[in-house]
Amino acid sequence: MRVLAIVHQSDSGPGVFLDAIAAARAELHTWVPALEPSAPSGAEAYDAILTFGGSAHPVQDDVYPWLTVEKRFLAQAIRARVPLFGVCLGSQLIAEAVGTHARRCARPEIGWFEAWLTDDAATDPVVGPLAGRFQALQWHSYEVPLPAGATALAYSDACLQSYRIDDRIWGVQFHPEVTGEDFQHWLEVDGADEDAVGMGLDVSAVAAQTRERIESWNRLGHGLCERFLRVASQL
Repeated sequence: MRVLAIVHQSDSGPGVFLDAIAAARAELHTWVPALEPSAPSGAEAYDAILTFGGSAHPVQDDVYPWLTVEKRFLAQAIRARVPLFGVCLGSQLIAEAVGTHARRCARPEIGWFEAWLTDDAATDPVVGPLAGRFQALQWHSYEVPLPAGATALAYSDACLQSYRIDDRIWGVQFHPEVTGEDFQHWLEVDGADEDAVGMGLDVSAVAAQTRERIESWNRLGHGLCERFLRVASQL
């Protein structure tokens, strides 16, 4: 398999997904849109594409012109029926590429928040094996409504947490890929930003929770990526 990882910043890459990609013996390519004007190849050259998180908001095309470039690339991938998996910002950009407009959440989710699967998730080959309710590691202040024709797979009290489009596109709002080291870096760098302060984020408490939970969370993330790649290899 030829797999493309779209990375938006150095501390928001594939994380623990790298282990699943290596286990699948996939040939991994990386594209950093902020640094490169175009992807290494056209979307149809890949057997699967994963797009990850970042501090940019999905509607900031005027500030980050590469967002427009990536949305155009993702739309190309969708037309070519390439399997896609989006995390947080990546999930929002996939939704934008199919014509769904991202919006600011009524309240941010930073830290651990309960999410739950929908009834439709029970038979989903990627998200379905998750527990019916689980504590999800989050960092976002934007969300997307359910894209037209998509299936809702998970929600939290704040917003849609996972969706599937057709049989080959998945988006998750939470961060199953993030390592403990990267999340700690987010806390140190962005733990005092406007959204974190506004919600009363207790950085020390979230850091302690993460240290306790990150090992099992990383197993969950590995499993998600492993299942996505298995499905992609069969399409």
